[in-house]
Amino acid sequence: MSESAAILIADDEPNLRRVLSVILLRDGYTVRTAANGLEALQAVEKEQPDVVITDLKMPKLSGMQLLRKLKDRDETLPVIMITAFGSVGEAVEAVKAGAFDYLEKPFEQEQIRQVVRKAVNQSIAAQSQPRAKGASQESGRFGLVGGSEPMRKVYDVIDTVADSPSTVLITGESGTGKELVARALHENSSRADQAFIRINCAAIPKNLMESELFGYEKGAFTGATASKPGRFELADGGTLFLDEIAEIPVEMQVKLLRALQESEFERVGGIKTLQVNVRLITATNRDLEEETKNGNFREDLFYRLNVVPLRLAPLRERPGDIPLLTKHIIEKFNSRLSKEIKGISKEGLAKLTEYHWPGNIRELENVLERTILFANGETIQLEDLPEELGQVGDKPEKSITDSGQFSAESLADSSLKEIVREQTSKVEKELIVKALDETSGNVTQAAKLLKISRKSLQMKMKDFGLRNDN
Repeated sequence: MSESAAILIADDEPNLRRVLSVILLRDGYTVRTAANGLEALQAVEKEQPDVVITDLKMPKLSGMQLLRKLKDRDETLPVIMITAFGSVGEAVEAVKAGAFDYLEKPFEQEQIRQVVRKAVNQSIAAQSQPRAKGASQESGRFGLVGGSEPMRKVYDVIDTVADSPSTVLITGESGTGKELVARALHENSSRADQAFIRINCAAIPKNLMESELFGYEKGAFTGATASKPGRFELADGGTLFLDEIAEIPVEMQVKLLRALQESEFERVGGIKTLQVNVRLITATNRDLEEETKNGNFREDLFYRLNVVPLRLAPLRERPGDIPLLTKHIIEKFNSRLSKEIKGISKEGLAKLTEYHWPGNIRELENVLERTILFANGETIQLEDLPEELGQVGDKPEKSITDSGQFSAESLADSSLKEIVREQTSKVEKELIVKALDETSGNVTQAAKLLKISRKSLQMKMKDFGLRNDN
């Protein structure tokens, strides 16, 4: 079986399944097919694909019914809807209900390739933390976990501004849960029954950013065989979440500013001005003030977005939340992996609490998923945890000096095995970062460059905190 991203195609037309399969197989994806909605649902439960492509009209279970069931099962799974000419209205409703995007028949090969590529990137980056229903004030609120002072401040902001129309700028390192906070703001507002539309600006090619945000008219450019609404239109009446807002090109920022100030815009290639009522939430792991000083981000747009600033603290600043998070994550993966882990030993929890977690909650989740997967007993013990976490009380990065030479302290405090392991990890991370830079973030191509499987690269990216999700 290929180690590339897995795509499930659900359509009752054999010819369409065949054509899509050929296109995607050429791009290196693993492809599975289903002839109806029920067969597709069974295939998802068995195969766990990275992306699902489904026709809107299918026997036994329609595309919309399949979408709802898949979203109930895993809201982070990207679902691309295929619709016949004249059924675009239903496809738009599907996007509002959680579909990643839609394609209208007939479509160009490059269209399907671009949409699938974006969906795969989102699937890789997705952080799938389930809602902690009924959590107490001590364990968390709004589906978020944590009772520390930084988290209580987050809860206070959500309480205060969730139902206001004010723009919120969420900042924080990767892995701190920015999208979860954005969803909490939406779900606790009067817009909760309307669409929550998200877009990762880093995953959109610069030349497609305008059409993604504002849509386009038929004939606006090569391949625009029909008109298509943008994310602002799809979010009308609801919430639009722009993740990685710092990645929007400078030339697009003025158009975004106008859309925010006037609540109106034109589609690409269009002359009609469209008006929308959208609540905007943005997020970034970069310092927008610094980006503004460097000329990479418009100052007027920054002030327009920064009406309500909300900073998410890194996990190292709230170690008191680690026991709660650990309990929550164990329960999550017990269900997902069919395990019955009852908890973690005091020594194991101490190790987790004292580690510095550069990848934040996502890294903690990845470590515990791997640990739970291979654990044999009912309780996670110290020796079950990965060696790279170091010993309890270790200082982060204590063994290697900035010059890359071994210091006297490192030789005294660390074994040769630990030093070699840390240096190996450092080199691995540098090579992965370089490969991702050379392939513009294409994980499949980076894996080929590094001569390792795609899944191995994904695991290493998780371990090093390189996955670009929230």
